[in-house]
Amino acid sequence: MKIVIINYGAGNIQSIMFAIERLGYKAVLSNNPEEIKAADKVIFPGVGEASSAMKMLLESGLETLIQTLKQPVLGICLGMQLMCNETEEGNTKGLGIFNVDVLKFSPKVKVPQMGWNNIYNLKSDLFKGVNENEYMYLVHSFYAPDCAESIATTNYEVEYASALQKDNFYGTQFHPEKSGDVGEKILGNFLKL
Repeated sequence: MKIVIINYGAGNIQSIMFAIERLGYKAVLSNNPEEIKAADKVIFPGVGEASSAMKMLLESGLETLIQTLKQPVLGICLGMQLMCNETEEGNTKGLGIFNVDVLKFSPKVKVPQMGWNNIYNLKSDLFKGVNENEYMYLVHSFYAPDCAESIATTNYEVEYASALQKDNFYGTQFHPEKSGDVGEKILGNFLKL
């Protein structure tokens, strides 16, 4: 199986590669459109700031490519947020894959939300063998509200989508690669889709 992690300057790539290796697979890091198109599975990572990350995608032409991919694609954290219509972070237009806008948590709560929080309302093969209310690792100041494409929910001030799915596109607000055995099970489920 060919697994490609999209290389567009976003962080958290090494921890994703190590998690994939622990599952018995190898991943390559690439920004080559042909290599990404030929992959069996594509991971769209993201740690950083939305407007600068989107700028890197636009400059590389990868934004159009991602929108047209037919194989399973997993956006992680900022990767998931960039797959939404737009985000309040830097008033950035996203890829429009998920039909939801990303909002900033209110000043009433500490941001970023950093640490472990539970996921529930699990609705996808991505969560096969995962129990309701398992804890996942999150670091974020912006969130996608609960919506029709939500496949997992988390509560931090408000209920929000901690995972999204539309067709072959999946997104997790949490970091499966940093969420221990359960996170790796979710990553493994993605690789088996």
